[in-house]
Amino acid sequence: MHRTLFDTPIVNTLLRAFSLFFLKITGWKVQGSMPPGCRKSVWIAAPHTSNWDLPYTLMVVFALNLRVYWMGKEQLFRWPFRGFMMWLGGIPVHREKSSNLVAASIAAIQQAPGPMQLIVPPEGTRAKVRYWKTGFYYIALGAQVPIVMAYMDYEKKIAGLGPVFQPSGDIDADMAAIKAFYAPFKGRIAAQFHAE
Repeated sequence: MHRTLFDTPIVNTLLRAFSLFFLKITGWKVQGSMPPGCRKSVWIAAPHTSNWDLPYTLMVVFALNLRVYWMGKEQLFRWPFRGFMMWLGGIPVHREKSSNLVAASIAAIQQAPGPMQLIVPPEGTRAKVRYWKTGFYYIALGAQVPIVMAYMDYEKKIAGLGPVFQPSGDIDADMAAIKAFYAPFKGRIAAQFHAE
């Protein structure tokens, strides 16, 4: 995978200090730590309702001293921002080619020589959606890695890493259990998050 700000020594240290400071003075609490056995894993990022989710997510990642990659729509990676967004850990997603994306993500996780945590927003957009996209599930299932349920609750100002979920292959039952975990959380624009 490509080099990111998490691999950039001085920048990494400065951004971690800034993130810890900013989250503290704004009243956010960060919970959890890297679960054992999740060096290679898929992370759910929910709720996703605002452009502010990315900077807050990156600050939480720094606060937890992690190194991640995240998926974002191709439009975020247009010139002149492409290099910068990829340096932030971004991987462009072509929504019309989702099946290729799942296969490519599985291969990237399996072939990564070291840790590889891939953050995927299940809604696939900031707009309100009734049904979550299932790409994150099939990536984890195909790569035979666990799903880490990461969360951000703007109402309570808490963010962090929740339980680890091992996909069973029964997508209906598994999605119901995953959504039940996320149901209490509020996104920045609460009316746009639906996890029932």
